[in-house]
Amino acid sequence: MTYVINQGLALYWGTSRWGATEIMEAYSMARQFNLIPPVCEQAEHQLFQREKVEMQLPELYHKIGVGSVTWSPLACGLITSKYDGRVPDPCRATIKGYQWLKDKVQSEDGKKQQAKVMDLLPIAHQLGCTVAQLAIAWCLRSEGVSSVLLGASSAEQLIEHLGALQVLSQLTPQTVMEIDGLLGNKPHSKK
Repeated sequence: MTYVINQGLALYWGTSRWGATEIMEAYSMARQFNLIPPVCEQAEHQLFQREKVEMQLPELYHKIGVGSVTWSPLACGLITSKYDGRVPDPCRATIKGYQWLKDKVQSEDGKKQQAKVMDLLPIAHQLGCTVAQLAIAWCLRSEGVSSVLLGASSAEQLIEHLGALQVLSQLTPQTVMEIDGLLGNKPHSKK
């Protein structure tokens, strides 16, 4: 990667779905041999997938400055309130090859998550936003998150999702605590 960067073919490099230990090893190896280390980790992070970004990576944020580029902030649309216990047509879960998503939506775990998304609606309405905007802003506010990758399927959807930037400043510690209370899944240190 140092060669690629030195040739001007990339500005920096990062890892994707690596563990904290693997990232630290790559960083240490790069430093040991005077190479360019990774600057970010691409990790799934959303309201129902919190452990890695909130518990495993913060040590790297502080020790070596690695940030997170997170993906799937809406869990493939699960965190939009559009499913509500059913699979609407058209949606990603009806596309060939996405049976896994349809199964997820219709699973007991998926139904519980959808119920929690519906519980978030009053908070979103209070902030004057959609649940999707709330979820994206919630991801952006996380420590060490450098950016959130969006999977918009239309220009209108992208514009709506970018509205999360306006919601970000409204996410007070009290609002985040309310969200955490509704979700009941905040990871805790095992120390």
